[in-house]
Amino acid sequence: MLSIVQTLAKEFDKKEEHVQNVITLLDEGNTVPFIARYRKEMHGTMDDQTIRSLADRLQYLRNLEARKAEVKNSIEGQGKLTEELAAAIDNAATLAEVEDLYRPYKQKRRTRATVAKEKGLEPLAAVLFAQAPDAPVPEEEAQKYIDPEKKVETVEDALQGANDIIAEWVSDDAEIRKHLRALFVQCADVVSSAAKKDPEDTVYRNYYAFRAAVCKVQGHQVLAFNRGEREEVLKVEIDMNREAALNVVKRYVIKKPKCNATAFVETAAEDAYDRLIFPSVEREIRSMLTDSACEGAIGQFALNLKPLLMQPPVKGFVTMGLDPGYRMGCKVAVVDGTGKVLDTTVVYPTYGDRQKQECIAKLGALIKKHKVRHIAIGNGTASRETEQMTVELIASLGHGYGVSYAIVNEAGASVYSASPLAAKEFPEFDVNLRSAVSIARRLQDPLAELVKIDPKSIGVGQYQHDMPEKRLSETLGGVVEDCVNAVGVDVNTASAPLLARVSGLNSGVAGNIVKYREENGSFTSRRQILKVPKLGEKAFEQCAGFLRVPESKNVLDNTAVHPESYGAAQKLLELCGYTEADVRAGGLSELRARMKAYGEAKLAEACGVGLPTLNDVATELMKPGRDPRDELPAPVLRTDVLEIKDLKPGMELKGTVRNVIDFGAFVDIGVHQDGLVHVSQIANRYIRHPSEVVSVGDVVTVWVLDVDEKKNRISLTMRKDKVKAQ
Repeated sequence: MLSIVQTLAKEFDKKEEHVQNVITLLDEGNTVPFIARYRKEMHGTMDDQTIRSLADRLQYLRNLEARKAEVKNSIEGQGKLTEELAAAIDNAATLAEVEDLYRPYKQKRRTRATVAKEKGLEPLAAVLFAQAPDAPVPEEEAQKYIDPEKKVETVEDALQGANDIIAEWVSDDAEIRKHLRALFVQCADVVSSAAKKDPEDTVYRNYYAFRAAVCKVQGHQVLAFNRGEREEVLKVEIDMNREAALNVVKRYVIKKPKCNATAFVETAAEDAYDRLIFPSVEREIRSMLTDSACEGAIGQFALNLKPLLMQPPVKGFVTMGLDPGYRMGCKVAVVDGTGKVLDTTVVYPTYGDRQKQECIAKLGALIKKHKVRHIAIGNGTASRETEQMTVELIASLGHGYGVSYAIVNEAGASVYSASPLAAKEFPEFDVNLRSAVSIARRLQDPLAELVKIDPKSIGVGQYQHDMPEKRLSETLGGVVEDCVNAVGVDVNTASAPLLARVSGLNSGVAGNIVKYREENGSFTSRRQILKVPKLGEKAFEQCAGFLRVPESKNVLDNTAVHPESYGAAQKLLELCGYTEADVRAGGLSELRARMKAYGEAKLAEACGVGLPTLNDVATELMKPGRDPRDELPAPVLRTDVLEIKDLKPGMELKGTVRNVIDFGAFVDIGVHQDGLVHVSQIANRYIRHPSEVVSVGDVVTVWVLDVDEKKNRISLTMRKDKVKAQ
C-alpha cells in the first residue's frame, strides 16, 4: 500500500521529496502564498494553485486514513475483524469503498432481515444461500422453522424471512456494489422529464424530455435538472438495464452447478437488487454527479474570479461612479485618484427628456469642477438608459475634456453597500450612494474594492447558490488570497479588508495595522510592522514579502523581495556592479546579462539562495514597486454606445468577456445585453471547455451571428470563417 506522500507524488507527478516538504510546510502553519513564493527550492517551483490542490487532496487522504482506522476499530470491537478484511480496508482507495466494506458490520435500523433473524430464520437462509450440491428443497427445509409463537405460521412465512436475510446479505456485499457502481457509471442514463402532464414553458423546457449517459452528462445540465427537481418542475431518475445489472449480481451470488436452492437464491438476489441495491446505487450516482458538477462549477467560478480580480486598475484619475436606477434615480459619486469621495448627488435621467437634460447639465458641472476623466457605470437596472445619457453628456462636453466611460460589473455592490463594513467606511452616506462609490472604485482598483465583497456575490459563476457553502467559500477565498498576494499591498493605504487577505494576517491584526497607522502615521519600514499589536514573528514572516512600504528608505521594502533575502539581494547588486541608487533609478536593464556572464548557478551559491529565489529577486530589482496587473490588457473605455437594433449579422466588434460558463462565454460589446459566444464558436478547433481559450476580462474580437430583439438575445462568434460562410 502506498503512503500518502507516495500517492500524492504519483497523482501530481512530483518528486516525493517536494511533496513531503509541502506537507511539512503546511503542517507548520505556513500559508499557500508564502510557500508558493518564498519556498520554491523546497517544492520544485509548484504554483499556488497546485499547492492548494495538493493540500485539498492531502486532507481527503488523511480523512480516508482516519475513517479506515475508525471502521477497523468498530469491526474489531465486534470480534469480526479478519486479516483479509483488514487488508481490504487498508487497500480501499475511496471513502465509498471503505463504507461498502463496513456496511455488513454497521449498526442498522430495524429491517425486514432483522425481524427475520429475530424469528430464528438465519440458519434457514444460510443453508439455502450456501447452494451446496446436496442442498435441500427450500419448501421442505422451511417446514422445520414453522413456529407460531415466533409468528412463523406457514412455509411461505419462513421462506419470506429467509429471502429477506439473503437479500440483505447480497446488498451488503462490497464487491457487488463496487462492480455495479462501475457498471452504472459506464452504461446507465440519467433521464429527466416534466413533473406535470401539461408543463408550462419554463427555463427548464430543455429538460422535459432529456436523456444522457451518466458518463457524458455535463455539469451544468446536472445542476439545471437538480434545481428543476427541487422546484418540482422536473422528475429525474437513473435508467439502467435491469438484466445487465442482475447479471453482475448473479455472477457473484449464484454458484455452479445449480442445485435445489438456486432458483430461490436467484429470486432473493433479484429482490435485493430491486428493493435495496438499485435505490441505493441510484442515490450514489446522483450524489456523484452532483458532487462532480459542483466541483466543476466551483472550479469555473474560481477560474472566472481570478481574472476579474486581476483586471488592470485605471489608476490615478478622478472617476465618477454611476449607480443606475429608475424609481430612486441614478446615484452619483465622484472620487479622486486615491478613491477619496469628493462629491455625491442623485439625478433622474429616466424620468423624461427635461430631467435628462438637467442631469447632463448637473453632471457636466461636476466633471468640470473636479476634472473627472473616467465615468464608471454599473451594469444593473437602467444601465442602458444611463449609458445613453452618458454618451450625450460626453458629446456635450466636447473632445477637449477627454472623458470616457466603462461599464462596470456591479454584482455585489448592493451587498457591500448594506454591510456593516460600508456603514463604518461611509457613515454619512445612505446605502445607494455607497454603491456609487463602490462602482467608481471598481474601475480604479478592482481588487482593492472587490475584496470587501463576499466572492459568492460577485456573479461570475453558474448556480453558485446551489453549491456547498463551505467548499465554495474556501475555494473562492483561496483565489482572493492568491490574487491579493500576487499583487502586493501598500501597508499605508490599504483598507482593513484588503490587509486581512494578506498571507499570515487576519481581520483582527488587519484592524490593528490600520489603527496603528492612524495613531502613529505612515509606516516607514517593514520591520516597523512588528510593532503592531498581535503581529508576531511568525505572522511577520508570512506577510512581510507581500506588504509594500513606498515611504521606506530601503528600496527593497517596496518590492516582493522577502526580508530574509535582503542580504542575497544586496550581494547580487554588489557582484553585478550595481547600487541601491541604481535600483531606485530603474537602471538595472543589463542585470540579466551580467548575471548570465557571471554564471547564474555560481551567483546563486555566492548569494546563499537557490536559483528560483535568485531569479525572483532579480525580477523585483529590475522593476521595484511593479504591479503585475499593468502587464494585462487595459479595460475597454468608450465614448459612444450601440443599441441592439444597430447590430447586423457579420458586424465586427471588440468586446470584454464578462463570464465564462460550461457552454460558452458572455461578451460585453457595448450593448446593454451581453452577447453569447457558444463553445462551438470560440475556436477553429475542438475545445472541451471555453476556459481553454478565454478568461473573464479578456478583450476579444467578435462577429455578430444573430440578433433576436424580442428575446433580447445576441449570438456572437470568434470564428471569422463562420462569418464568411453566411
